[in-house]
Amino acid sequence: MTRKVQVKKQLLVKPDRVKSLRTVPFESGFHFYTAIGHYTGITATNLNEFAAKVQIIPIESVRFHFQRKDFQQWIKDIFEDTELAEQMNRIVQGLSAEDLRKEILSIVNALAV
Repeated sequence: MTRKVQVKKQLLVKPDRVKSLRTVPFESGFHFYTAIGHYTGITATNLNEFAAKVQIIPIESVRFHFQRKDFQQWIKDIFEDTELAEQMNRIVQGLSAEDLRKEILSIVNALAV
């Protein structure tokens, strides 16, 4: 008689992506602005929070930071994830603000797959 053994699937994270999953101190978090000097009061300290907050921040903040490459720089400098930052750099210019938000979320959320 053959018995089936059920094995739980585990999420495997590449060793070079582990840093991307950590939480950083508030001071190193991403502080969302709509313009220079106009802080929204919203900060993300890890990439899961970042994705959640990108969904709710004012659209002006998404456009402001993306045009300045602030998102990419934060990911590269704080999480040392150049691959994720480069994926964001490949987002096509000229998207509507909401499509831009969706593209950013799609890229960041793919990290959890």
